[in-house]
Amino acid sequence: MTTDTHQSETGRTRMPADVDAPDKVAYGLTFRQLAILAVAALGLYSAWRGLHTVVPVPVLVGAAVLAGGLSVGVAVGRRDGLPLDVWLLAAVRHARAPRALTTTDTASTTPDWVQTPATRVMVPAPLKLPADAIDDGGEIRLGGTRAAMVAATSVNLALRTAGEQAALVETFGRWLNSLSTPTQIVVSAQPVDLRSAARTLTQAVAGLPHPALADAAGDHARFLDDLATRRDPLRRQVLIVSRTTTGERGEHAARRRADDTARALSGLGVTTRALDAAAVTAALAAAADPYRPSRPGGLAAPDTVITGPTIPPRRREPR
Repeated sequence: MTTDTHQSETGRTRMPADVDAPDKVAYGLTFRQLAILAVAALGLYSAWRGLHTVVPVPVLVGAAVLAGGLSVGVAVGRRDGLPLDVWLLAAVRHARAPRALTTTDTASTTPDWVQTPATRVMVPAPLKLPADAIDDGGEIRLGGTRAAMVAATSVNLALRTAGEQAALVETFGRWLNSLSTPTQIVVSAQPVDLRSAARTLTQAVAGLPHPALADAAGDHARFLDDLATRRDPLRRQVLIVSRTTTGERGEHAARRRADDTARALSGLGVTTRALDAAAVTAALAAAADPYRPSRPGGLAAPDTVITGPTIPPRRREPR
């Protein structure tokens, strides 16, 4: 009696890291780089044709060498991971953009009770955000489309066997192949507030039923406080944003896609959760300023009137 043993072997394929890099068309240059050089060459040729009878030739040659060098530098140069022409265009847009933005309607007339200054004051430009509102279900309204968020934990492939790694990659690949709308995966590192956890443990020590448990809680609180003093602990946050297409039917299509994403990625052994309105608001606030602790309670809507607590009137004592 013979037994055949089949061992599953996992094949590995090398994938370049720059999968989004543009294709090389000619001479190791992309189409964008060739277009920049062609426009520069055409401009130099036109300048030569128009000025070679007026300007001395050495002056034209020197100017052509300088302009050609600048054109080559703009075409092939890079800055901060961006092509130099894209970086320069972004710098020009940033320099021309207004420095002050506001959500208040600055185009309306000034109220009568506001004193108009004698000198001209720079009026803030309107702040146009991509998101209009967030409903109670956690859907973000983006003009004619909607988006929803899913929070997920991470998985360490290095601790898995080759067969488990292949199964996880296959599950993740099936989810990627099932996507039919734009989807974004955001992985960020955020600071962990260990001092608040240490204070909470310290306050709970007095109410613990056993002295040994109280000693353990107090020791752990001191450890967390010492760790927060010596280190800067970070946690990894994984957010998956799925959005609908323009004109897509279904009022809650984005939320439905978020639920489908949470179910599909649960096969990877990670914890997934479709975020509600409060969690989406906290995630957006943390993305805008990750080093500022979140404010407790809900945030008021832009048009909500905020009132303070009512102070009872003081009673006058009879004289």
